Amino acid sequence: MNLENFIPVNTLCTHYKMEKSFFGNLSEIGLIEIQIIEETQYIHLDSVYEIEKIIRMHQELDVNLEGIDVVFNLLQKIDALQAELVSVRNRLLLYEN
Repeated sequence: MNLENFIPVNTLCTHYKMEKSFFGNLSEIGLIEIQIIEETQYIHLDSVYEIEKIIRMHQELDVNLEGIDVVFNLLQKIDALQAELVSVRNRLLLYEN
């Protein structure tokens, strides 16, 4: 497997000064996906943006993991509703013209 799109969890722990268990907990509640390759845990590069948001919420706002899970679920619902609104507006424009 090509590892160029993955970052070892240990590297993230060092960079963000977080415990390895923090990333394990994020994986358990479904906020990130950890891949195990040759007994080493990796996170895909696409997840780094979300991880940074999670860490900022946790450290700067003192939000616990359950609260972060709720916030992310609400943000996903907002994104879905905004996409639906754009779709409905586009269909409405077809009928107005």
